[in-house]
Amino acid sequence: MQRLNWDEYFMGIALMSAKRSGDPSTQVGCVIVRPDNRIASLGYNGFPRNTKEGDFSWGNTGEWIDTKYPYVVHAEMNAMLSARGVDLTGCKVYVTLAPCNECAKAMAQAGIVEVIYYEDKHAEQPIFIASKKIMDKAGIKYRQYQKSGVDVNVSL
Repeated sequence: MQRLNWDEYFMGIALMSAKRSGDPSTQVGCVIVRPDNRIASLGYNGFPRNTKEGDFSWGNTGEWIDTKYPYVVHAEMNAMLSARGVDLTGCKVYVTLAPCNECAKAMAQAGIVEVIYYEDKHAEQPIFIASKKIMDKAGIKYRQYQKSGVDVNVSL
């Protein structure tokens, strides 16, 4: 039996958390991990609390106001907000998609020290270029998850 290392374990949980998202095109999950390797919080991308299914569209084309983009709370933001009063200083973030600039700013303010992301499919878009600039200037280490011999990709 092969034991998972910490990166495999936490990225597997982030991938599983992503399965809670209702987004049909981009499900994102996030795990915030304390320095002692205990989970501080979890999150996934979804619409704001107390909104009902159908209040907003999951569409990603057309007029901006009619798409998901102005309404979705990103997985990282959901995880930070769900931490409620937990000091996130010194924590790591495991997330299935590289963070945008808004999430990078919030992570810097929260004291996050490292971000490990599963994929970076939007790397050339300005908000993701800005995200890396923010993390560089704020001293947040970031890296893409390195797949090992263990498959942590979750399919149910």
